[in-house]
Amino acid sequence: MSKKFDFIAIGRAAIDLNAVEYNRPMEETHTFSKYVGGSPANIAIGAAKLGMKVGFIGKLSEDQHGHYIKSYLEDSNVDTGGVVFDKDGHKSGLAFTEIRSPEECSILMYRDEVADLFLTPEEVSEEYLKNTEALVVSGTALAQSPSREAILKAVALAKDNDIKIIFELDYRPYTWKNPEEVAVYYSLVARESSVVIGTRDEFDMMENLKDGNDHASADYLFNYEPELVIIKHGVKGSYAFEKNGKTHRGYAYKSDVLKTFGAGDSYAAAFITALSHGKPVDEALKYGSASAAIVVSKHSSSDAMPNLEEIEALIEKQSESYGK
Repeated sequence: MSKKFDFIAIGRAAIDLNAVEYNRPMEETHTFSKYVGGSPANIAIGAAKLGMKVGFIGKLSEDQHGHYIKSYLEDSNVDTGGVVFDKDGHKSGLAFTEIRSPEECSILMYRDEVADLFLTPEEVSEEYLKNTEALVVSGTALAQSPSREAILKAVALAKDNDIKIIFELDYRPYTWKNPEEVAVYYSLVARESSVVIGTRDEFDMMENLKDGNDHASADYLFNYEPELVIIKHGVKGSYAFEKNGKTHRGYAYKSDVLKTFGAGDSYAAAFITALSHGKPVDEALKYGSASAAIVVSKHSSSDAMPNLEEIEALIEKQSESYGK
C-alpha cells in the first residue's frame, strides 16, 4: 500500500522579505515583499505544486509570522501535521534580500534564537514519519541544539522504518560555530542518506577541504548508504553520480535572470519529484535545472515555484540548445 506522503521535509520555515526595488543596494531599498522562505519549506511547497503529497515537520513562532507560514503551507497543499508552535517567545527567522543586479544579489539574515532551531526531539513524531516514503533533511537544521538532536532522531526513525533519506546540504554560514562542526554533523547525516544533493562549495564544507573533486566526493559517500550523489556547479550545470558507476551531466537552461536565490530549493523540488515519478536520473537533472531557471527569473522563491507544465514547456523549448 502506498503511504500518505511521498516525502516529509523537516527543518527551517521562515520569512523572506525580497526587495521590490531592483538595481540598488539595500541601504537605498525601502520596499520589500513578504514570502515564506527556508530551504525545506520551499522544497515542500515546490514539490506540492508539482503534484507531490508532502508533509512538513518544524517549529514556528507563536505570532503573526508563524501563523502566516502555517497558513501558506496549508494553502500550498503541504500537510502541517508535524508543525508545532514555540511557546517560549522565539521568533521566526527573517531574510532581507538585496537585488543589485542579476549577478550581484545578497541576503541579510536574522537567525539568532529563531524558533525553528528550538525544535526538540520530543516534537518529532514517529507515527507521523511512518506515513511517508521519504524524509527530506535540510543541513541548516543541524547547526544548533536542540534542532540538531531533533534531526538526528528523525534520521534514526527513518532508518528504523525503512524510509528513504534525502539530504539537501543547504549550508549557510550563520549559526554554525566552525567548519569542523559542519563537517562532523553533515557527514553523520550524509552517510545515512540514500540521496545527497548540494553545491560543490557545500560538499567542500562537509568534507572540510577546499576545491574538492566531484568523483572523490561521490566515491567517499558510496562507502556508506548513499546510492545517488548530486553535485551542482551553478551555471556550469550539475553532475549525478550513481553507486553503480554511472555518471550523468546536467546543463543549465537559459533564463532571464532577476536574482540568484531560490535556485537550489526549486532544483531539489523538481529533481526529487521527477525521480519519484520514475524519470531516469538524466531526465531528473533536466527537471531540476529547468525549475531553477524559472525561479531565478521571478521575484520570489516559494511563490515562483513552477508547475509541471511550465517545467516541461521550458525543457521542450530549449531542447535543441540544451548542453550547447
